Amino acid sequence: MNIRKVVIPVAGWGTRSLPATKNIPKEMLPVYNKPGVQHVVEEAIRSGIQDVVFITNRDKNVIEDHFDYNLQLELVLERAGKTEQLGIIRQVAEMAKVISIRQKKQLGLGHAVLCAEDVVAADGAFAVMVGDDLLFGMNPGIQQLVEVAESEHLPVIGVMEVPQERVDRYGIISGEEISPGLFQVRKLVEKPKVNEAPSRMAIIGRYVLTSEIFGHLRKVQPGHGGEIQLTDALQYQADSRGLLAVKIRGMRFDVGDWAEYLTANIYFAMQDEELRDDLVRHLKPLLP
Repeated sequence: MNIRKVVIPVAGWGTRSLPATKNIPKEMLPVYNKPGVQHVVEEAIRSGIQDVVFITNRDKNVIEDHFDYNLQLELVLERAGKTEQLGIIRQVAEMAKVISIRQKKQLGLGHAVLCAEDVVAADGAFAVMVGDDLLFGMNPGIQQLVEVAESEHLPVIGVMEVPQERVDRYGIISGEEISPGLFQVRKLVEKPKVNEAPSRMAIIGRYVLTSEIFGHLRKVQPGHGGEIQLTDALQYQADSRGLLAVKIRGMRFDVGDWAEYLTANIYFAMQDEELRDDLVRHLKPLLP
């Protein structure tokens, strides 16, 4: 199993982040000094994945543009002798091969993955990374899944434990822990009631899937708003050939949640030695 491509759905409206996302894609909101989607792409690259498949829409060309050259800006920087900034923006343009596919109707995550079939199915296996979830740690989140998928030859999803009162915001799994942090998935429930969740292990936006998933997605009955839920297709996968879940190690920020989005910005700023002291000085008077 050789994972060469990652599918990154970016066609959603970003309603949780309004009004900031009225005219700016949620994925382009900055997390410290980079748009959130760049952090996701960099995680993929650190995991050895070079081909990025954006599932996008007609209003989000700016995402593709971000990973392309900006010759006018480069000329301005070159003339000004700003070689460091010039190198940074060229590096962004060269970091990945970008493929763009339009999702003409936003019909859920499952439908977004299905849109990528013609591009990724021949590879046999591929990654999916959702830009709402930013993961940081010694080992990139998606790499932790890739390692298990390649050794076990099965699809793998990423999970993290969440507080009981928040289980109704996630897809939740149940199953057997077959080794520390590795689960054989038996059941997946999308946004269960707090008192009905089978566990506190929540599916987060990292997956390694095989081409089998496309057949399962075509069997899924559309739900509310005509959406095709990836969770439903994963249940078919768990019932047929099997599905694993990895408890991902590292820090996670849900950038669709304002508190976590702002925390992510502070977290990154605190890693910058030149900025840290000034940031702390400005934050102290704001603390109760």
